[in-house]
Amino acid sequence: MKGPILVVLAAGMGSRYGGLKQMDKIGKNGEVLLDYSVYDAVSSGFEKIVFIIRHDIEKDFRELVLARMGSKVNCELAFQDPDSLIPPDIFRAAQEAGRTKPWGTGHALLCAADKIDAPFTVINADDFYGREAFAVMGKHLRGADTNDSSIVPYKLEKTLSPQGTVARGVCGVENGYLVSVDELTAIEKKDGRIFNTAPDGAVRNLAPDTPVSMNFWGFPPSLLPEFQKYFDDYLKTFAADVKGQIKSECFIPKAVDHFIKNGSTKVKVLSANSNWFGVTYKEDREAAIKKIDELTAGGVYPASLWEKL
Repeated sequence: MKGPILVVLAAGMGSRYGGLKQMDKIGKNGEVLLDYSVYDAVSSGFEKIVFIIRHDIEKDFRELVLARMGSKVNCELAFQDPDSLIPPDIFRAAQEAGRTKPWGTGHALLCAADKIDAPFTVINADDFYGREAFAVMGKHLRGADTNDSSIVPYKLEKTLSPQGTVARGVCGVENGYLVSVDELTAIEKKDGRIFNTAPDGAVRNLAPDTPVSMNFWGFPPSLLPEFQKYFDDYLKTFAADVKGQIKSECFIPKAVDHFIKNGSTKVKVLSANSNWFGVTYKEDREAAIKKIDELTAGGVYPASLWEKL
């Protein structure tokens, strides 16, 4: 069986900072967070990395990210652009309505489907997941039960940003398997309380140890046709109410919740002793740099990441 594949959702790289060249560097040799995820994945036996990017950042991405990794990483590029896989009439209607949002992580995954021929993991480019998470996921994907999907969840309190609200997929877990994923888009901690505020103003309190999705998923390639069906249905809903759906996106957690409920897959919850951190806001950068420095000083990573692999 082919070794597992890592799929990196990187089409949004540079958008928050006005261009890839302005991406905040975390490591001392120009590394960004995705360098550490790729390093951990390769160290954990992942055999291929598929980066999903936009065509307009390809040159910078090759020069600033891939060149640093060199021949040490077996990688391919897939492209998620606003018109990728979108029927021309729907894309035209979206443009005429003034849509500027991307089509979401579910759409991004489908843009890479032709490069996925083995069990695979999907991650965000701007999140740090930890070596243990990749080791546990890699072992699961190489195992006999890879017809199941999987997730490494993280404790909600450890994934919040002091800079503002965050979006998280709140996980319902029973007997080691996921039974639901509820995508909440405005979670914050204030006055010692963690809560989400829905678009209609409804407030939902959340426990600090609530397991949440940080988009660290494992899937069998056989599930990709189900993702395609889900996205086709999403596009039908969009086309029926373009103005009402102008800011909607097709998210992987919502697709997984649908798959669980219709029996398309079971999602095994994997446990890993890993701490998540990320750069949701520019102000999160200093904390991320400090954590990478600590991990490097502790010998988890070499000072020059790609020289030692």
